Parts: sequence; C-alpha cells; structure tokens
Amino acid sequence: MTDVVILALIATLGTWFITALGAATVIFFKKTNQKALNLMLGFAAGVMIAASFWSLLQPAIERAEIYLSAPAWLVVTLGFLAGAVFMWGSDKIVSRARRKANNVQLQTNERLNRIILLVLSITLHNIPEGLAVGVAFGALHSGASPEALMGAVTIAVGIGLQNFPEGAAVSIPLRREGYSRGKSFLWGQASGMVEPIAGVLGALLVVYMQTFLPFALAFAAGAMILVAVHELIPECQQNKKVHPYFATMGIVFGFAVMMLLDVMLG
Repeated sequence: MTDVVILALIATLGTWFITALGAATVIFFKKTNQKALNLMLGFAAGVMIAASFWSLLQPAIERAEIYLSAPAWLVVTLGFLAGAVFMWGSDKIVSRARRKANNVQLQTNERLNRIILLVLSITLHNIPEGLAVGVAFGALHSGASPEALMGAVTIAVGIGLQNFPEGAAVSIPLRREGYSRGKSFLWGQASGMVEPIAGVLGALLVVYMQTFLPFALAFAAGAMILVAVHELIPECQQNKKVHPYFATMGIVFGFAVMMLLDVMLG
C-alpha cells in the first residue's frame, strides 16, 4: 500500500516540477515558441485520449465485473460522466469568478485579486488531474502488472506535458502586468502545488476502497477527456491557418505512442 502511495506522490511531484518548468519560461525566454508549444499540447492531448481508454476505462470495466454486482457498463458510464461534469463545474466556477474580476477597475487591491483568481483557476483545474494520476497508481495495489505500471506512468507524463503551458499561462501574463520575473515564476509554479496532495488522496482512496476503484478510474478518464477535447485541442489549433496539420499530427503521434506502449506491453 505504501509503495503505490509513494509512487503517486513521486509522479505528481514530477507533474508539479513540469509546471514549474513552464513557469520558468518567463525567466529564460522573452517569448515562447508558439509552434513548439502547439506541438506539445497536441501530443499531450493524444496521449491523454489514448490513456483514458487503455489505461483507465478498459481496466475500470474489467474491475467492475470482478468487484461489483452492478452492471459494469453502468458504473463506468456514471463514473466517466461524473468526471467530465466535475471538470465542467470547476471551469464554470472559475469562469464566473474571472468575469466578476474583469468588471472591476484595476486598483491596487483589485489587481491583487485578479492575480489570485488567475492562480486559483489553474490550481482548481489541477485537482482532478492530480486525482487521475493518484488513481492510476493506486490501482497498482490490486495488481502491479507491467502494462498497468506503464499506463500509470504515461498518464503522469501526459498530464505533466500539458502542465508545462499551464505554468507559462500564469507566469507570462503576470510578467506582462509588470511583476518581476521571480515573482511571476513563483506564482506560476504555485498553481501546480495541489497536484501532489490530490495524487496522494486519489491513491489512498483507491487502496482503501477497492469497490470504488472502477468508478474512480472512469472518473479520471472523464476528467482527462474533457481537458483534452475542451482545452488542449482547441489551444493547439490556434495557428491552424499557418500550419494546418502541425498540431494535428502531434495529436495523432501522441495517441499512437500511447496506444503502442499499452498494447505492446499488454
């Protein structure tokens, strides 16, 4: 039990570190390479979409048939929808807070409030991602096969990759508002601090409640699909007119790599 929780902690500390790397772009670069960023986002989306099935939904169905008396399709479908709705509700709360912040004038205290809201929006977004990683590693407690371990690692890598632009998404706007590079970096990396906490909680939840595992895996899959489809894919397609298939091939390649690893090891 302790081993999988420690693995979940290490993995989510890694995703936090990649968030910090993204935030560090405000220190080392005057502006980010948008083409490379789009490719990275596309690759992360492809990995997350593939992982949501082979590493989360498929094991969820198998475990539901073993542990639960309820129909596997019902448990997995409800879990998947719950994960998507949770992410959607989180995004709605953050969007409403942002609209209120944009309606006020930028006086000293109000400017600080907008900064806090910016960090909180990314932080809130990182909670289900940390849970997804924790659930994936917590599932190893019931059977640490090589393919299951690879699946958990690839989920952490996929989420880590998409954390890189999220760190930059906090630090760069702060720098544009006149904050120092150091302060912008500190605020940017702080948005990823919640992932290790959520990862450990997700792993513990799965370890101590085996019957909850199928629902939890499907929940993580729903959260990942919503993030990939609603945020990563539209974001990576911003320069579609200039480079029509560049980011799209990143999605295809990311999906293919994840599928190859999971099927080959399975």
